[in-house]
Amino acid sequence: MRKSKRSEVDPFIVMDVMEAARKAEEAGRHIIHMEVGQPSTPAPEAARRAVEAALSTDALGYTVALGLPALRRGIAGLYGRWYDVELDPNRVVVTSGSSAAFLLSFTTLFDTGDRIGLSDPGYPSYRQILKALGLTPVGFPARPENRYQPVPEDLPEGIDGLMVASPANPSGTMLGRDELGALIGTTAERGVSFISDEIYHGLHYEDRAVSALELSDDVHVINSFSKYFSMTGWRVGWMVVPEDHVRTVERIAQNMFICPPHASQVAALAALDAVDELEANRAVYRANRALMLDGLPKAGFDRIAPPDGAFYVYADVSDHTDDSRAFAREILDKAGVAVTPGLDFDPVRGARTLRFSYARSTDDIREGLSRLQAFMAAR
Repeated sequence: MRKSKRSEVDPFIVMDVMEAARKAEEAGRHIIHMEVGQPSTPAPEAARRAVEAALSTDALGYTVALGLPALRRGIAGLYGRWYDVELDPNRVVVTSGSSAAFLLSFTTLFDTGDRIGLSDPGYPSYRQILKALGLTPVGFPARPENRYQPVPEDLPEGIDGLMVASPANPSGTMLGRDELGALIGTTAERGVSFISDEIYHGLHYEDRAVSALELSDDVHVINSFSKYFSMTGWRVGWMVVPEDHVRTVERIAQNMFICPPHASQVAALAALDAVDELEANRAVYRANRALMLDGLPKAGFDRIAPPDGAFYVYADVSDHTDDSRAFAREILDKAGVAVTPGLDFDPVRGARTLRFSYARSTDDIREGLSRLQAFMAAR
């Protein structure tokens, strides 16, 4: 049987790094994981207990396609707590992780062949999902002097949509209110659909992140319980769309997914109230960030844009290599530290960059930095 041209998407390189690290561990080595973008902490205790209780009293069958009404109300309430935004719960759509939200958003907003602007470096799956849907990703470079975030003058002509992330993966940098507002205003003037990936909101270390919903209702906002709420494997996220988009999204969701996982929605609803536990997790990432900003330059990785949020540091390593994939392999083999080549995030400049994740325990981060410093000193 033949395969479609749109199925020819690139691999997610970080998953290959994870597999190489797994093989090294299987062979008996102790690997420090700075490659994977997921918390090392489990789902909040209240979330796990809620699912345990539901398993004994509920069949946990299909929910409505848009998600449990109580969870939609809870998510709307989160916007009041975090951003002082009064959000109609009817505009909230619960999804099977943010990945499903991207599929729903792209399918709702764009027709085959439409062009969607993506700043590089950026999350690689944006490009691959767009390709698989028959859409055209249009990458453009975000400049180091702008901390790898796009500005209006960077936007290509002839795009139908713009995807923006703040805090960003891989850089962890954020757009301020004025910067985000300028992008939203420019796209509105040009008739370009605006999608805001806010999956790392809650993980900030100085000023909080600004939601696009503070500035406009005419946007798609995507978020997830994966990062701040430590629920990556539960596969539950959400999106907020304009009122007149809800029924369109609902029809697509009914056919693509039927509904998000019921058990995960139960867990997510309880997780919304686990503030003390989640803030304790954030305090760990804050400490890890301080260690990274001190320790990476000592290892020779000093060309970085200090991150505002998420749990990543993106480093220009062009003074060490022009092959980040080979360099990451060398670091894994000789230092026992798994890091991600920048090629995942920037097809053009990524051969000269690495992403370091500090989502693991503080002891792991301290040990990883010690290994990196020793490796670079001997290299």
